[in-house]
Amino acid sequence: MAYKILASLPRSSLAVLQSRIAPLLKLDIVGLLPTEIALCVFAYLPYQSLLTCALVCRRWHALAGDQSLWKSLCLERQWEWRSAPDAFKLERDRCSESRGVEFESDSDDEGMGDEEDDDEIVPADDSGIVSMDIDPPPSPLAAASTTNPTRLSVPTHILTSTPGAGPSSPVRPVRPRTRHSAPTVMQSLANGRHAHLKADYKLLHQTHIRLRKRFTMGSYTLSNLQTRGAPNSHSNTIYCLQLYTYPETGNQVLFTGSKDRTIREWDLATGAVVRVLEGVHESSVLSICVHRGLLASASSDRSVVVWDLMKNAPTRIIRDHVDSVLCVRFDDKRLVSCSKDRTVRTYLFPDLRPQHVLNAHRAAVNAVSISHNHIISVSGDRSLRLWDADTGALLRTFENHHRRGIASIDFKYPFVLSGSSDKHIRLLDVSTLQGWSTSPSGEKPPSVTPAATCDACGASSSTIDGTPQTPLRRRAHEDLVRSVALSDDLVVSGSYDFTVKVWDRKTGALIADLAGGHTGRIFCVGFDSAKIVSCGEDQRICIWDFSHGIDTTFIKL
Repeated sequence: MAYKILASLPRSSLAVLQSRIAPLLKLDIVGLLPTEIALCVFAYLPYQSLLTCALVCRRWHALAGDQSLWKSLCLERQWEWRSAPDAFKLERDRCSESRGVEFESDSDDEGMGDEEDDDEIVPADDSGIVSMDIDPPPSPLAAASTTNPTRLSVPTHILTSTPGAGPSSPVRPVRPRTRHSAPTVMQSLANGRHAHLKADYKLLHQTHIRLRKRFTMGSYTLSNLQTRGAPNSHSNTIYCLQLYTYPETGNQVLFTGSKDRTIREWDLATGAVVRVLEGVHESSVLSICVHRGLLASASSDRSVVVWDLMKNAPTRIIRDHVDSVLCVRFDDKRLVSCSKDRTVRTYLFPDLRPQHVLNAHRAAVNAVSISHNHIISVSGDRSLRLWDADTGALLRTFENHHRRGIASIDFKYPFVLSGSSDKHIRLLDVSTLQGWSTSPSGEKPPSVTPAATCDACGASSSTIDGTPQTPLRRRAHEDLVRSVALSDDLVVSGSYDFTVKVWDRKTGALIADLAGGHTGRIFCVGFDSAKIVSCGEDQRICIWDFSHGIDTTFIKL
């Protein structure tokens, strides 16, 4: 009816009507809404659209910049504003220094067990469990400190076995193993402008996006936290490292473990060693894990030591494994360790009483990881095994997950990242059995969705969430992949080929190839949103800083 009425009007009347209706059609409907409702509309927009909306008018600029919107975006990515530190100081008691008994030479330590011997396969029972009640690099950063670090040296007479542990067995020749996570040496750690201000979540989000682009572009500065022979530094190969932020102060530090039998804590703002834990392990420290004021260390002396960082003392020494302990991990509920003796052992907090012995692997178990109520273990037998952490049940076995022994993993359920002696890394979603790999399609195990690879250019494609991805160019490592680290966006790998590589987590595309930092095999890598840290047999701790020129002191790392 309306169209018929308009059609019956003369053209001059239509022109007058149009001039009166046009302003009504240009009303800012969203801007006229109450602020609470307008924000509900804007909450559906991605951050790129919010930035565009902020250019429309003053009203939209105010709405698009509302902190509640940006806080929600940050929470989705688990990006947190760093709170102002309390006036709190850790008290570190000095303990008398004494040396432990000499341990059998481990000059061939590499922190990883031998691969499975196909001629000698030890059968496992059905359950596999025994239950028990690129900017040019600056000059290297000097690691020397004007003050002496706190040294914790514990007499060896306290090295008692865990109650309920099995009988001791003769010490065997050993080789080590490591794992990851890492920090940075940046002036912004000490000179931040925003750490004490009210949280600005838009600034927080935009800073993280800038850092992500730096990773994508490979824009970093390279410095060394330690070089061979520096004062107060490790005197031998560095096998493991991990980043830790003290909840009381908000200060980020780096812990490292070495073949020299010590664990060192590094102040990232000054590059100085502030604490040395020694005198307990009788051989190489192969793996460390730090969480909630505790540090667990594993060694080729067959022991796991749990240290209380506040008391600056060991609280528990576990000697249940009968061969080198290659990896240790723990969360709020349990501690998990694995060994060259082909077993995985779990212990429950707070008293660390033995829980399960998982013994389905046919070769040394090189690495373990915990996520929620799941445990992942990988071995020289080329398999990856998924366990129920509560019951100890073997949920799934991925045989021949790599063509050779698996050296390293990182696990954020349902994603498992692994690195192997076959020079490749693989990402697998254990719930969908989809993922990607750097190996050619002919070498892919059944557990990973096949990908087409071009033999001429090395480009390949993968399947993510059932959707074929566009061809990707990958340049795989040229030697054993010793350490891998996983985040929501990125994958970092370190190899015996002296390089660190950065990959896109979703597609497997190679983002950055970091070379020139190490002159020897890389044993451990780790990273956060601002940097990558790596260590190895050249006794260097390399910091690949992607935050140069950006204030990151307000970011909780």
